[in-house]
Amino acid sequence: MKNTKPFAGADKNIIRKEKSSTNILYPLIFSVFAVYLTMGISLGVLPGFIKNNLQFGNLAIGITIGLQSLAALLTRAYAGKITDTLGAKVSNHRGIFLIFIAGLVYIFAAFSDGFPILALSLLIISRIIHGIGESMLVTGALTWGIGLLGAKNSGKVMTWNGIAMYAGIALGVPLSILLQGESGIKFPFILIVLLSIVSWLLTAKLAVLPVDATHVRIPFYKVIGKVMNQGLALAFSSMGFACIASFIALLFADKNWSGASLGFLCFGGFYIATRLFFASYPDKFGGYKVALVSFIVEIIGQLCIGFSTSGWMAIVGCALTGIGFSLVFPALGVLAIKKVQPHMRGTALGAYSAFFDLSLGVAGPVAGLIAGWLNYQSIYIFGAISGLTAILILFKEKNSRT
Repeated sequence: MKNTKPFAGADKNIIRKEKSSTNILYPLIFSVFAVYLTMGISLGVLPGFIKNNLQFGNLAIGITIGLQSLAALLTRAYAGKITDTLGAKVSNHRGIFLIFIAGLVYIFAAFSDGFPILALSLLIISRIIHGIGESMLVTGALTWGIGLLGAKNSGKVMTWNGIAMYAGIALGVPLSILLQGESGIKFPFILIVLLSIVSWLLTAKLAVLPVDATHVRIPFYKVIGKVMNQGLALAFSSMGFACIASFIALLFADKNWSGASLGFLCFGGFYIATRLFFASYPDKFGGYKVALVSFIVEIIGQLCIGFSTSGWMAIVGCALTGIGFSLVFPALGVLAIKKVQPHMRGTALGAYSAFFDLSLGVAGPVAGLIAGWLNYQSIYIFGAISGLTAILILFKEKNSRT
């Protein structure tokens, strides 16, 4: 009995340390959430603003929306370099500053709606700045969080960052639609500026991580080939999410259905719930099985939207897409990191994540072309075909290993 008290005390100390380490993560997660609210807000108002106020077509909408992800893709390596050489906090706060600037440019575009070419040009500039800011913020946030909590908590950091990201987008879209209806197009853009300030304040007092000057970064191109199959499967499976993000509001408006905001809320809500309750499944059952089931559920969701005869059927499709898409990234990520040595995992995940950026950058313009040639529901048939392509890539990967 004498030996039980020290162990009990030690257990309490461990619990206190775990709680303390978790508390450190909260400001960073809420900071990421605030920034991804700005992304959701822009996704919610830009398609209607470009189509109705500026009188441009679906291709212009797709290109403008997709530019943010394309800018994030092209600056992913640069963001990693800044994070490694100048520190995670510097990268994170530079990203927030760029999003602040993007918000100001959005506001200028809103005041320039009487000059459509000028307004669209300003929106294009703002989307590029927004994408670069996102790339630097996320790279800095992930590295910062893992550095503060330790490598043993890297899974926790990535999981909660993912939840913050998609929760921000899912809530930002309906919030922007509500605000636009109450106060006009300018207030949602003003809110982007305010949220960037909140994001900076949340992390201003977090500890600065030391920079390892001897650290040698491995270029992306050396590991892209190793994670190519997982990356391509991720890219094709992400098309469904991109289609919902870019055009679900216009589909509902075209069909005179109510509930576009509810559709996006269901996508985000079921995405988050699936992550919370089934996050251990890729490790427990293997990335291949979880990815395959996820693709199938996502395809069913896309087909529900593509063949929907009512708003409720489309909303169910959004929910199923959220469930299916939720575990795709960690499931394929588990397969990707097995392709490289432990010391190359960070670079592998960076290269793997770039395929997601590529998907969002390409999906918008392609979906815009499809909507122009056919109709908005055809976009989601394209999303289902993309999911089927992801399954074929996964089968190819499986066969190459057997």
